[in-house]
Amino acid sequence: MQEQGPVERVLGAIRRLTASLVESGETRLRLAVLELEEERERLFVLLLLSGIALMLICFGIGMAILLVVAAYWDTHRLLAIALCGGTLLILGGVIAWRVKAIASRRSLLRSTLSHLSTDSESLKGVRAEALARQRQREHN
Repeated sequence: MQEQGPVERVLGAIRRLTASLVESGETRLRLAVLELEEERERLFVLLLLSGIALMLICFGIGMAILLVVAAYWDTHRLLAIALCGGTLLILGGVIAWRVKAIASRRSLLRSTLSHLSTDSESLKGVRAEALARQRQREHN
């Protein structure tokens, strides 16, 4: 076996490092695509079920209001309508506040970003070790 010179060793190390970085990048990209597909499916189901639930709840609320107004039609019809309307406005405000809180949470690509952060920290550690070895060689 022929012994390699310093230039060949450095070039080999650069090739291995480049191959490792490309492989790691490909893995992270595949993870990101997978997460995006899962998020798209989750959002579609969420929107579909939310729409159906909203429609059914609206019908139910309408029927309940109609029942309350019909029950109090002869005595306090305006009070019954005002109380039902106020209740709906309060509930709508609470739900809107809750939706805003849910929308402010970020979950898209959380795993990918976590892995990229880990990779970055690993590369910083490798670079720090290489600099320390280089300083040690220069010192000796």
